[in-house]
Amino acid sequence: MSRIGKAPIPVPTGVDVTVEDRRISVNGPKGTLERELPGAIAVLREGDTLVVTRPDDERQNRALHGLVRSLVNNMVTGVTEGFRKELEIVGVGYRATAKGPDAMELALGFSHPVSITAPDGITFEVPAPNRIVVSGIDKEKVGQVAADIRAWRKPEPYKGKGVRYAGEHVQRKAGKAGK
Repeated sequence: MSRIGKAPIPVPTGVDVTVEDRRISVNGPKGTLERELPGAIAVLREGDTLVVTRPDDERQNRALHGLVRSLVNNMVTGVTEGFRKELEIVGVGYRATAKGPDAMELALGFSHPVSITAPDGITFEVPAPNRIVVSGIDKEKVGQVAADIRAWRKPEPYKGKGVRYAGEHVQRKAGKAGK
């Protein structure tokens, strides 16, 4: 049995979970998330918890058991607390400028500014010119948008300039060795 898959998911008050056919819908104070359940994995409501079960020990069902439990748990967490990723911008002249809650402009050393628009359900905050906060209720979307922003200028190993996750350690290389 999957150690992650067999753990029950607590459902806080104010969160409504609906399971119909192969579709699960979680509605909470921050919004609504829906997902199609893969394979033969079932999600059952037992009181104020959700239990993810698999029909047999077939390889595919074992592989999906913990995955589905984590996905449903992330949905419940997302509609109650939400998710956020913080990014840091390192480099002379590199900065972010907010253009409303769903758009921002980055100066990353290119000849032009980089404009980024947030997809539905994602918001940007720029608390300082060198910090960006990406937040939303869908963990996958938040992580993907943060990765897309980081991909514009990944931290380089010689000076460490670029966009990195908050707290990310960049392995530095030595420069040219002089004679």
